Amino acid sequence: MIRMEIALFLVLTLVASVYFSAGKKPGNLHRAFSALLILTMINLVFDGLTVYTVNRLDELPILLNDVLHHIFLATIVGCVYLFYVYVALLVEEETGSERRFTILSRVIFVLLSVGTILLPVRYTRTPVGNYSDGIVTYTCYLGVALYLLMSFGLLIRNWVKIQRKKKLVIITALMIELMVALAQALNHTWLITGMGMTLMCMAVYLTLENPDLLRGELTEQRLSMLYFKSQINPHFLYNTLDTIRIQAQLNNDPQVAGLLMRLVDFFRLTVKINGQQVPLEDELELLESYLELICCRYPEIQCRYDIDSSLEDALVPNFILQPMVENSVLHGLKDRGYRGTILIRAQRADREKMILEIEDDGAGFPGDSMEVMNRKLEEYARQPLKLEGNSIGILNVQKRIKLLCGREYGLHYRKNASGGTTARLLLPIQREEGLK
Repeated sequence: MIRMEIALFLVLTLVASVYFSAGKKPGNLHRAFSALLILTMINLVFDGLTVYTVNRLDELPILLNDVLHHIFLATIVGCVYLFYVYVALLVEEETGSERRFTILSRVIFVLLSVGTILLPVRYTRTPVGNYSDGIVTYTCYLGVALYLLMSFGLLIRNWVKIQRKKKLVIITALMIELMVALAQALNHTWLITGMGMTLMCMAVYLTLENPDLLRGELTEQRLSMLYFKSQINPHFLYNTLDTIRIQAQLNNDPQVAGLLMRLVDFFRLTVKINGQQVPLEDELELLESYLELICCRYPEIQCRYDIDSSLEDALVPNFILQPMVENSVLHGLKDRGYRGTILIRAQRADREKMILEIEDDGAGFPGDSMEVMNRKLEEYARQPLKLEGNSIGILNVQKRIKLLCGREYGLHYRKNASGGTTARLLLPIQREEGLK
């Protein structure tokens, strides 16, 4: 049986190393979970020690057994108390209301802790194994029951105000501990209390306290805020530009009116797109508006398209082509005096994959900077996400493709035999409603 405690302890050690290496997290909620995680590991240590000593009552001093069991039972009470504190803090954070019964829960914790330390321990011997028994163990069971009931009460009283995910996680953790406690109470020789504590911690860690999930939620919140800001600015901008366009028409200036119309179209398209993926034809329409404006500013840039018509309704991550084309213009063709050709190509790689290419005949990457860029693209997960600046950046394009399409897809640069650079994007062929 002691092998189970060792395995559980190793699992929690790995969890703790990942959790604490992610950096110190502010807030009482995370501090409560940190304390619960540490105390559960301590509980597993004494769980293993008591499993070993209780089955050697004739070989080891009773005093040693008594001391180890008192500490073990006290840590059980401490774990369920800290779990209740975690639930109470979570409810407080979700509802905005102050915690109730804080003093009462602390008084109960002190009384139960004193009881598990001072009350006498009794041992029962059976053919299949020994276990601790008596009033001290019933005091421990009472503490577990009280804090589980108090946690359930908090959830039920604030059920409507708590997020569905958090309710399910807390209920799952409570049910795990409740079932393990009942199994232990009905089968005293099983000695599985450590399993319940560990599974309770793991349920919370994997769903609510995982550092990667927390970082992902933070990034998503920041991106959502930026996206909301980007929604407001184009609306204001293209409405203003449309007013100027109408005035240009009234002043008999069709060239300026035409340019403003394309700029209005560009911003209207950026605001219209509200999904993570869009049909390729919508992405190309946005790109065409952008390129017409660029070619007006740089009239010696030519743009050509080679698009497989069967791919026009294929879904692609939105806003992935414009950063590639912008990179070709501002870097590839800049040193050529903004003279040259940009070719946008879409072809099938096979039945399930397609290739999008942005090819230019510009100056190309200087020195070994292309190799450096491709290496960064391959190690995209280690690169910081760019959330500021005038462009979402090619590294952000890579991250979004990997996230939305899978790790086998992505962006890669290569040199052209005749000069210039090609940005090559490998994507899956996906269509709405699963059509092929």
